[in-house]
Amino acid sequence: MEIPSTYETAYAELQEIVAALENETISVDELALKVKRATQLVEFCQSKLKSAETEVNKIIKNQD
Repeated sequence: MEIPSTYETAYAELQEIVAALENETISVDELALKVKRATQLVEFCQSKLKSAETEVNKIIKNQD
């Protein structure tokens, strides 16, 4: 599965998976794949957030 290029794209796909799980529209055959994909998306989003946090902290530190 392809990794999204932006946080927003990954988050939107993750929301779709969560909605499908909540609405029970995912078949048993798809469940493992969707959970695996959700895990990849969460890791991607966490990485993007950590990167943004690091960059913001650098900017703030340089302002002092």
